[in-house]
Order: sequence, then C-alpha cells, then structure tokens
Amino acid sequence: MAKIKLTDLILRDAHQSLYATRMVTADMLPICDKLDKVGYFALEAWGGATFDTAMRFLNEDPWERLRKLKAALPHTPIMMLLRGQNLLGYRHYADDVVAKFVEAAAKNGVDVFRIFDALNDPRNFEAAINAAKKTGKHIQAAISYATSPFHTREKYVELAKEYEKIGADSLAIKDMAGLLKPYEAYELVKALKKAISIPIEIHSHATTGMSVAALTKAAEAGAEILDTAISPLAMGTSHSPTETMVEIFKGTEYDTGLDSDLLLEIAAYFREIKKNYKQFESSFLGADTRILASQVPGGMLSNMESQLKENNALNKMDDVLKEIAVVQKDFGYPSLVTPTSQIVGTQAVLNVLQGRYVLLTGESQGLLVGKYGACPAPKNPDVVKKALAALKMDAEITHRPADDVPNEYDKLEDEVKKLLGVDNPTVEDVLSYAMFPKIAPDFFKKRAGGPVVFKPEEPTAAPAAAPKNSAAKYVVNVNGANYNVVVQPAGTVAVAPIAGVAPADSAPISTAPTGAGTTVKAPLAGIVLRYSVEEGAQVSKGDDILIIEAMKMENEIKSTADGKVHFLTSVGARVAAEQVVAEIQ
Repeated sequence: MAKIKLTDLILRDAHQSLYATRMVTADMLPICDKLDKVGYFALEAWGGATFDTAMRFLNEDPWERLRKLKAALPHTPIMMLLRGQNLLGYRHYADDVVAKFVEAAAKNGVDVFRIFDALNDPRNFEAAINAAKKTGKHIQAAISYATSPFHTREKYVELAKEYEKIGADSLAIKDMAGLLKPYEAYELVKALKKAISIPIEIHSHATTGMSVAALTKAAEAGAEILDTAISPLAMGTSHSPTETMVEIFKGTEYDTGLDSDLLLEIAAYFREIKKNYKQFESSFLGADTRILASQVPGGMLSNMESQLKENNALNKMDDVLKEIAVVQKDFGYPSLVTPTSQIVGTQAVLNVLQGRYVLLTGESQGLLVGKYGACPAPKNPDVVKKALAALKMDAEITHRPADDVPNEYDKLEDEVKKLLGVDNPTVEDVLSYAMFPKIAPDFFKKRAGGPVVFKPEEPTAAPAAAPKNSAAKYVVNVNGANYNVVVQPAGTVAVAPIAGVAPADSAPISTAPTGAGTTVKAPLAGIVLRYSVEEGAQVSKGDDILIIEAMKMENEIKSTADGKVHFLTSVGARVAAEQVVAEIQ
C-alpha cells in the first residue's frame, strides 16, 4: 500500500478556525522555505474566508498573497477552497465570472482546486470543474459531510460516482464540524473505494475530539491523503496535529515518511507567531460535544462567538446552538458549511434574539426558495411560504440556479473602471470587486497603506484608580482595529481609531430621535447597507425601509407604523443592537 500523504492547513483553515482568519502574509513567508521541504501533498493556503478577511480586516490584497506564497513554495502545490458556483462569495455568480476567477486563480498560483457545494448539488460544480479542466490543474471535488436522516453512506457513494464522472481527479470528504466518527470513517471509505477509482482525502475538524481516530481509521480503510495542521494551531475547532499523525503512522505500512525534526522546527515558529493573534483566539479550544447535535463547523464557532459578543448576547450561545438544529431541519438539512453555515447560523441568532422567523434574512429566503440549489430534504412548508411571499414568488426554483444569472463580467469590469478611474483594471481587481462589492471599494482606497501589523499583547500592570471626575482612557479592539476610547465624567464617550491601524469599518454615526414618531430599532449590530425607500417616503407598517448587513447576511428592517420615514443613521454607518435607526412620523 502506498504511504499516506498529508495536506497541511496551517496557512488557511487552521488560523481561520482558531483565530478568525487573521494571520497576515508577513507571518507566513519566513517559514515557507521549511514548509516547502516537508514533502506535503499540498499546502492549503487560499480560498475559504481568507479572501474576504484579507480585504476586510487586514488591508491585504489576497491575489498578492497568493503570488508571494507561490514564489516561496516552488516545490509544494498550493490548494485553494472554492465554493463551486459561489466561488468565494455568498451568492451564485454567472458562469463567465466563474470561468474568469478559476483561470486567474490558476495563473496566480493555485495548483489544486478543492471544489465543494454546501448542498452537495452536482449542478453547482459544473462551471467550476469545467473551468478548472481548462487550466490543467488538479481538481478535487469535496463532499460536504453531515449527519441527518438524509445524509447516508449510500448517498455519499452516489455523489462520489457523480463527481468522478464530471471530471474530479480526487475526492475529499469535508467534515467541517468533526462529525465523522472513526468506525463510520472506516466504513465510508471502504464503500467509496469500491465505487470510485480516484484518490480519497479526508478533512475532519477536531471540534468534537474524534478527528485523530477518524483519520487513523480512514487510512486503514484506504484513504490516501489526510488533512492536518501543525500542532500550535491544531485541535479545538482546528484539525489533528500533523506531528501526531506522522508519529501514529511511523513504522507502519501507512508511514508518511515525513521528517519529524523538520516539523518540530516549523511548530516552534508557529508557537511564537500565534502570540500575535491572542486577541482573536476562540474560546472553543477543547472538545465540544454539543456540536454533535448542532453540527456547527469549526470556523463558524469562533465567528458566532464574536457576533454574539457584538450583540451583547454571548450568554445566548447554548440557545443558539440548539436553535441551529431547528433551523437546519426547517431549511431541508443543508450541510453547515459556507455559505449555508452563515445562513443557518445567522437565522438561528435572529430566532433567539427576535423570535422564531420574525425576521428572515435575504439569504435565508434565497435558500428556502431554491436559489442556492436543491436541499437534501423537504423544507418546512410554512417557512418556505413566508420566503416566497417576501420574494413575491409563486413557487420554488427547481432548475440549476446559475441559469438565472446572466453573464456579468463585462458589467462588473465597467463598474471597476469607474470606481478606480482607469481604462484597463486588472482582472484580479474586477474579481475582488465581484466577490465583495461592499468591501472592495474601501480596500482599493486603503490598499497603498499596506497590511495591518499584529504584535503580541504586552502585559501591563493594573491601572491605578482614576482621580474623581477624571476621564478614563481605554484601548478597545473591534474586528482587528484598535480604538482610543475616552469616557468623560459625565458619561459621554469619545472614540477615535489609533493612527496607523486601519479601522474595520467607518466610525459610528447616529442622530437622536426627535420623539415625534414611532421608532425603528436595529435587531442586530451591523452596517447600514442601503435604504429601501427614500428619506421622507410614505410607508405602511411592515414595509421594508432599510437593509442592515449583520454577520455577512442582509437583514430587512421594517417600518413599525404608518407614516413618513425619517432615517437616523446613514448608509455605511455601523449600528449597535437595539439602536434606533429610523423614526416613522
């Protein structure tokens, strides 16, 4: 039997899971020479949330990161995680954009395309696989693993056959939440090996404490490649330690042949680097068996924790985890992986904070009516009916969703020309804008300032008691940006970003209510994305008046009365949970 190969996730999924994807390229490059000597099957270093986070929080160009890593890793294939027709965004893109993106990714340094779809809908793989075939790069189709009455071994075998048929060079089992039990891993791989001829790679998070055993049994059953992470960024919501798996297989027929001493040198480097990101560290560092019920993937846990903190509702975490199971069932048991993990998770938070389905995000509506593809199971008809009504649709979509998306690259290119004031924008800039049209414009303005810099937090002595009536000064970190906060004796607060650190979003803007009408409050902390009606428009109770982006989802805020709307916050402003955002007069 061939030796087991490893893909290390240290440059992408490991820090996405444990440190909210905040590792900057400058902390990756110094160790690339040693990583390149290990002999990995691949290094996963791009895709997933890295593209979003690089522009949103790090002021980094994700394409530049890819090019630098490719130059620093000449002997090791770079793997990226691609969300099928969603690419790296949260919606279906037109086929022409999918083709352009895959071509550009290959040209800039991607060697292995790990393509998945949250719903395991083969129709959502077609455009990405066809585009990847043209580049000549390795195509790995991933099955999003979940446990439900509709996620069976037989169904996974059926999907594997379909993915091999449409052109996959290898197959991945993508176990986002650590749900793959060791003996089930063995039986699943055995069944897959009988049905397909392409290599099998196992990706399993350590969240529930089962991943080391699951990888071991999968190897015994015939899996050729395993995903691991160098030990300082392993376990918890991350993955099994690379060094641990190397030692487990050493001297057996599954021996990886990797140099343990070299791996220890790499581990020592990341043990120091992780100190830079202490402020982002997830509190889910052990084994959390609640996930066996909620099925929340590793990266989602740390982000959800941050989101609940922002809404002053961290004490609601257990309630949200329970509600996720309810929403997942009502939505037809989609696997909880981007973007469905964000859709289901955000809806669960809204249900806990506002009441079950009092508010349906725009993305929830789209998932319920088939805009993301076919869900594995029937959905709750009452919730579907509510989504159809909100979208003014008569019935769910049953065809390939991307067929409804007309070619859009030329239109996006024209928008970037105007945005940047150039005649020939780079393909990469157009694609960055396509992925995140609300983030890219601000990033383009700040890009020349270079990436943010994270340093270890220095221990400080406890502050002396402030003199009576004096101002208290604090440094508060919000989404990677440090702010000087001064609390005056009267209780007023002054906030200013610290010089040299790019704030994540614009400073809060608000206007006090006049008291002349009925107020409308933000249900969640977020950013005002756009107005649905003009200032002063006549509206009726229940009409949409503005959209707030919270937890990367669009939330429609409705009028609480009949009357004329008066907005108390501007587009682009960050608002707090329960902040008054409009008045109906």
